[in-house]
Amino acid sequence: MTAHSIQSPRDDPAEILRTLPQRWHEQFLGEYHQALDAAHEVSRFHQLRDVLHLWHLRAVALSHPDFDEAAASARESRDDEFVPAAQVLPNWSGRL
Repeated sequence: MTAHSIQSPRDDPAEILRTLPQRWHEQFLGEYHQALDAAHEVSRFHQLRDVLHLWHLRAVALSHPDFDEAAASARESRDDEFVPAAQVLPNWSGRL
């Protein structure tokens, strides 16, 4: 029998910090420590996994060089700068 890791390498807090821009470290660490404290209760362990997974996804997005410009485009509703989901995701219209 082999042991399976309960944590994916991409959800490693140290890796998230390496990927995440510095300005987001404090927020990540605050949420991570809060989830870590909650994980002492067995019924709330999933919160730690959820926080790590969400921050992994955020780190990937926030570290992309074009993120700030894309976020500004979204906030300013510059729709002409985006490709509709239906054009890039198969069966997108069927998911709504």
